[in-house]
Amino acid sequence: MENFVAYNPTKLHFGKDVTDILGKTIEKFGKRVLLVYGGGSIKNNGIYDKIISQLKSIDARIFEYQGIKPNPVYEDVDAAAKLGRDNNVDVILAVGGGSVIDSAKIISITIPVNNTCWDFYENKIKPQKAIPVISVLTLAATGTEMNPYAVLQNNKTKQKWGYGNDLLYLKHSFLDPQNTFTVPKNYTAYGITDLIAHCLEAYFGKGDASLSDSFVYAIIKEAIKYGPPLLDDLQNYDLRAKIMYAATAALNRTTLYGRVSGDWGVHSIGHVLSLLYDIPHGASLSIAYPAWLKFQKNNIPDRIAELGKNIFNVNTPDETITAFEAFFKSIECPLKLSDIGIEKNNKQIIFDGMISNKVTGMNHKLNPEDYEKLIDLMLSPL
Repeated sequence: MENFVAYNPTKLHFGKDVTDILGKTIEKFGKRVLLVYGGGSIKNNGIYDKIISQLKSIDARIFEYQGIKPNPVYEDVDAAAKLGRDNNVDVILAVGGGSVIDSAKIISITIPVNNTCWDFYENKIKPQKAIPVISVLTLAATGTEMNPYAVLQNNKTKQKWGYGNDLLYLKHSFLDPQNTFTVPKNYTAYGITDLIAHCLEAYFGKGDASLSDSFVYAIIKEAIKYGPPLLDDLQNYDLRAKIMYAATAALNRTTLYGRVSGDWGVHSIGHVLSLLYDIPHGASLSIAYPAWLKFQKNNIPDRIAELGKNIFNVNTPDETITAFEAFFKSIECPLKLSDIGIEKNNKQIIFDGMISNKVTGMNHKLNPEDYEKLIDLMLSPL
């Protein structure tokens, strides 16, 4: 086991009606609030009105930035940061899923500087301070509500990258499963795939950490057990709560302790697919992970077989891969590129995207020859 430091300063508020103390929590940081959210679904499901009521209860001055995209872009972050900078905001309130919260994290370190936020991603500058961020989560998937990472894309350079810094930890995260009741079936399924993929990235990372492996098995089995019934009963509070908690636990670093790192090669592939074709992140992962496992099955057969034994009670790499594919199919997630309308004539486009994004894993390295094999595996029928 590797040496590690356990650090997670985010205070998580989990359960029914936890946002009833949102206003009082925000007031501790100030009353000039930058409210960041997505395309407006929170206005249709009633969450927006509850948030505004909480902010009015403390006489907050509200500055709104609406329109964060599902695959968030740096231009929105820069624009929101300017709004926050021009109005000298005290605190950022992010209401939404991973894209909104990721954007808010980068907004928080961009407000204090005069640079574009993309300079952080290109390591031209390093953050020195951050505006406090509080989140209200509306989609169980990414785990961003309790970690220091954020993903943005740059459509000009055709790059989609992750960024991490301890300044990106949120001060408070509010997780009320009721706020996910209106998430449709397909995006609920994508969230389940996403949380499983986060566990797998940790599992295939560098370093031997048996207890962290056990956490991975437990979280994935939780998703497999409770995900399918949730998809048939989308307003079931208990099932929503189980998946929401699993998604947070999948990427709040618990599964990474004792390792050098996770791998993140599959996420790197998935980011290219969502960058090029604007597909949901979880949908990219249900395509990329089986392909990656097939590519790696002769390189790390024992590791893949151990995973299958502990989750599905199967014995071989092939059986493990088949079991994951069967689960993704059972929750109606795509398994190959043609399932989302991407045919073989896109192979060069995807290859070029993988080149420009320098797709690789932190543990299992990938090169251009590997890209071709992986693309073929994502294209080939099952």
